[in-house]
Amino acid sequence: MIPLSVLDLVTVREGSTVAQSLAISADYARAAEAAGYKRFWVAEHHGMDGIAGGATSVVLAHIGQATSKIRIGAGGIMLPNHTPFVIAEQFGTLAALFPGRVDLGLGRAPGADGRLGNALRKNIMAAAEQFPQDVVELRARFAGQAVGGVTAPQADGADVEMWILGSSLFGAQLAAMLGLPYAFASHFAPAQLDDAARVYRERFQPSEVLDKPHFMAAINVIAADSDEEAAYLASSTDQSFVALRTGNPGRLKPPVRDYRASLPGSALAMLEQVRSVSAIGTPQKVREGIEAFIARTGADELIVSGATFDPQAQCRSLALTMEAMERVTG
Repeated sequence: MIPLSVLDLVTVREGSTVAQSLAISADYARAAEAAGYKRFWVAEHHGMDGIAGGATSVVLAHIGQATSKIRIGAGGIMLPNHTPFVIAEQFGTLAALFPGRVDLGLGRAPGADGRLGNALRKNIMAAAEQFPQDVVELRARFAGQAVGGVTAPQADGADVEMWILGSSLFGAQLAAMLGLPYAFASHFAPAQLDDAARVYRERFQPSEVLDKPHFMAAINVIAADSDEEAAYLASSTDQSFVALRTGNPGRLKPPVRDYRASLPGSALAMLEQVRSVSAIGTPQKVREGIEAFIARTGADELIVSGATFDPQAQCRSLALTMEAMERVTG
């Protein structure tokens, strides 16, 4: 079985608080570690009431303290929002606190509009154009080089595993050129998944960190005792996608029975497209869905995403999924 990892948005549920969400994420990471998942990644989002992972490096320190061996990382840091120097300091510090456990996934999309750019004091569109150069600078700083005559002592020699993230061909091309592992955000942007995987593998150039391509794909996974229960649990995230795409994002809502049946045709088509890379149902159905996705992509790893309104159901989904995969390969 290829390794499975977990992507967490540090979801804020309706009627909950940021503090409660951070505590739930720590419990979720412990559940992932106990079940045998390889990595636990937190995604950077800003200005969103329903996502509490904006201060990603701080959240990762919290997750690292709550766990003992699972790899922790950013899936990812949106580099246009930052300077490479600051990210080098932050993740070098994390590597010192949690040796051999830290991943740094880097994305080019700023995920922000002009107002947020102003709040960040960044011309994020211009910064996005500098993404390749900034990735190269980060590598140099982790190698101990003084870029521009300035060193980042926390980063010097830090054991940080760098990844390129993407949802288009740009990231695939950059990861291939730099010889870095590549993760594709197919859990919400599946359109270019197959082309990106092909381009990455065809253009890959070996580097000091990788001698062959290493590709990870994301998939939505919710496992429960029945298909009906899994669909019910997944309806919370379904509601979030619809709210986001219709310009009304908010906190994760309680599940709704037969939610998809209540949607107008246009909203249903949008939801089915954006959620097409999913394995939702009984453990057997989830296993079959994951196996089919592995066969389709040839992925070296998968990372699963799946927030539920009930945190215990979310942790149980992780356990059921891993148990199902281990049974068929054990």
